[in-house]
Amino acid sequence: MPTPAGRALSSLTVRGRCVVAAGGTLLLVGALLGERPLVQLAVFALALPLLSAVAVLRQRFRISARRTVTPPRVPRGGSAEVSLELTNTDTRTGGLWVLTEQVPAGLGASPGFVVERLAPGGRTALTYRVHGSRRGRHVLGPLRLRLVDPFGLVERSAVGADSAPLLVVPRVRPLGAGGPAGVQSGGGDGTRRTLAVHGEDDVSVREYRQGDDLRKVHWRATARTGDLMVRLEERPWRAQGTLLVDTRARAHLIAPRVRADRAGGVVPGPAGDDSPPADSLEWVVEAAASIGAELARRGAVLRAVTDTGELLPPSGRGQLTTEDLLARLAATGPSRLPGLAGGVEQLCRAAGDGPVVCLLGAVGPDDVVELIRGRSGPTTDLAVLTDIESWAAPAPGRGRRLSDASRGALTAQREDAAALLRAAGWRVAVARADTTVGQVWAELGAPRPAGTPGRQGAPA
Repeated sequence: MPTPAGRALSSLTVRGRCVVAAGGTLLLVGALLGERPLVQLAVFALALPLLSAVAVLRQRFRISARRTVTPPRVPRGGSAEVSLELTNTDTRTGGLWVLTEQVPAGLGASPGFVVERLAPGGRTALTYRVHGSRRGRHVLGPLRLRLVDPFGLVERSAVGADSAPLLVVPRVRPLGAGGPAGVQSGGGDGTRRTLAVHGEDDVSVREYRQGDDLRKVHWRATARTGDLMVRLEERPWRAQGTLLVDTRARAHLIAPRVRADRAGGVVPGPAGDDSPPADSLEWVVEAAASIGAELARRGAVLRAVTDTGELLPPSGRGQLTTEDLLARLAATGPSRLPGLAGGVEQLCRAAGDGPVVCLLGAVGPDDVVELIRGRSGPTTDLAVLTDIESWAAPAPGRGRRLSDASRGALTAQREDAAALLRAAGWRVAVARADTTVGQVWAELGAPRPAGTPGRQGAPA
């Protein structure tokens, strides 16, 4: 157990230690020179910090703090106001209190306050703002209290046990009126849509595969081609929409976890965006939040899968609401899995015959082969391939850079993967750092050029 003298010395501030050092020096010089005034001054300099330490260590205090966070959930880049109500629950008047609120680095700097001589039972309200520059679940507090003497020579610290949560969710960006599958109304009537809407001769078809429903055989196309052909149907988004979010660390350029004030001005992004995604993973998560919210608004039964498993609502099963999706994506970080096999398996199990939207990082042909095999049903699926090289522009504070050879290899792999997906009937778009989610969504809904292959080579 430390002695009172040891506690007094450990509570000295830098100023107090300097005064003690100066007093010791004066005492030594005065004793060597025989100068009594120097010795007297040295004794005073040494006694002052000691008396201040005793006075501070003898102080007793009892305080309570209550926080109110408004709002308790903010989108990334948004701000929240924190109201801190401090109450002196002791029977004595408080001294000079220096308070510091402990705030995570992703929310800004820790604010400080000074409260002096708070009366017994008295209350004071302290407010500050936090900026949600980093997505995730954050904890505000606890409050750190420092008791200091009037000369600033001694301080005593105590940390409370109170705290309050703040959830920073991905931003939901506007997607506009367009989009795939013609879902431009705010819900629609839920009727089924086929890929061709005028005339029996325009129906999209593909070759028959074992297991296909014989009721879907298109006899006119079968007679014309000589091979058994089946009709292609596109499921309505109102039935179900499933997201696959690629969170593999190896498939993204993950920016270092620096504070927003240090990263300002070095993150590429669309024009007019004052808080662009710091890396390709953040873009993918933000796109999943935006697309998922739009599908849920239009009446789809929403489900979401990552390469590590399905994102489930609090009930543990069933469809996700928009709030559920945002809350789950808020805590989604990079995974260490090498491949998408687990995510594809979960996707096929969750989606069934409904359409899917795959938001992928850096992928090549080998990564999408299992995806194509697992999604060989009658629906038209969507894929967004991320151009991670666009986030690798050399800039101070960025974590990973790419050589010209690496850029060329990634581009070639992405183009090969996109070609495979398009040949299998997928709609594919490429997302860059300067591309908005709305632009990618509109590209996915744009009409296919003439001659573009549909599902398994069928004309679109």
